[in-house]
Amino acid sequence: MTVKEFLTKHGMNHETVDIEKCCGEFMEDMKKGLAGEKSSLMMLPAYVGLGGDVPLNETVIVMDAGGTNFRVVSFHFNDEKKPVIENFKVYPMPGSKGTITKAEFFETVADYLEPVVDKSDKVGFCFSYPTEILPNMDGRLIEFNKEVHVTGSEGMIVGEGINEVLKARGKSPKKFILLNDTVAAMLGGVMAYPDRCFDSYIGFILGTGTNTCYVEKGENIVKIKTDSKLMAINMESGDYNKMPRGEIDRLYDQSTDNPGAHTYEKEVSGAYQGGVIHQTILKAMEEGLFSDDFCGAYKKLPELSMRSIDDFCFYPYGENPLSACCGENEADRTAAYQIIDESFERAAKLVCVNISSILMFTGNGKSPLKPVCVAAEGTTFYKSKLFRGKLDYYIRSFLNDKHGLYCEFVKAENANLVGSAIAALLN
Repeated sequence: MTVKEFLTKHGMNHETVDIEKCCGEFMEDMKKGLAGEKSSLMMLPAYVGLGGDVPLNETVIVMDAGGTNFRVVSFHFNDEKKPVIENFKVYPMPGSKGTITKAEFFETVADYLEPVVDKSDKVGFCFSYPTEILPNMDGRLIEFNKEVHVTGSEGMIVGEGINEVLKARGKSPKKFILLNDTVAAMLGGVMAYPDRCFDSYIGFILGTGTNTCYVEKGENIVKIKTDSKLMAINMESGDYNKMPRGEIDRLYDQSTDNPGAHTYEKEVSGAYQGGVIHQTILKAMEEGLFSDDFCGAYKKLPELSMRSIDDFCFYPYGENPLSACCGENEADRTAAYQIIDESFERAAKLVCVNISSILMFTGNGKSPLKPVCVAAEGTTFYKSKLFRGKLDYYIRSFLNDKHGLYCEFVKAENANLVGSAIAALLN
């Protein structure tokens, strides 16, 4: 049995992904989510637009709550519209080192704010967890994820809870502007390329997890009443559950902390793709695709990380765990590489579905002279040896050549901080 035959048998090859069909299903969930109907895409209104000139030399506080770190800075744009970051501090994300209570979460965040609390009355807060943004720009937490554990936190109003602690400490309350990291990345892309002519904007994260936001016409956001002509929509796309899945996807899903949830994220993101590849190699070992020597060595390894996978892809004969398992056996080495390559091929097609569906749904990007700007962030997107070239191929062959729609991936420096500052300055 060849690697291709094995992957086809278990539904894990990239040919199971019909991009056109998948885009139709993805757009249907987009439409339902905007209408407030049952959908695996939350389509959360961010209450952030793209209009307005950013004030210069006005200081705001910016906080960035990620999966591991919590960053706090004071921030302004100088006369040349360049970002100026001051009082930069990095702290552990509350709840990432062990379970804490909701009260402890708010007290800890207030502690983090203390060194800059008098710098501004506005706080742009990049909050990278599923959150319903409220019309006043505060946010109601839907759930913590990324292994952050805070008891009693579901449904808490984030900025309001921090303000209660500040008031108890004799400090003035702040105007909190909450936004998701994809929205912040998108706004960072807007500011990074002010002289470029883009038709619209998308924020895309592909690192430990994945998520997407884009700009939607206010009239299409049926589930809320808004006078905004354009508004950013946080899709929470990692939760999408209609991408093709194979037998090994389902097997791996059952081993995670949240079976049945975040199924698209589990096929493409750094936190999970290593686990899927690990399970695929184990299954291939069972079915005789690897030598006995490889199997004996591999069973001693922990679950593969994306770092170890990338090390093998860059240095298949180097000093890394997977290469060591192969020893001098070229057939084992080739089979391992082919399994990894196929996993990234499929991931690239699935991400193409994600990005292409947005352009097809909105009709933006009809001219290569005015493409949609995709402000992309994340280690998997930028550092993986195999992913980016494959994604560019599918974007070109499907989106450009077949549908006549165009986008351009861009990287903005300190996108989360810059985007959060813009949101605070304009709201």
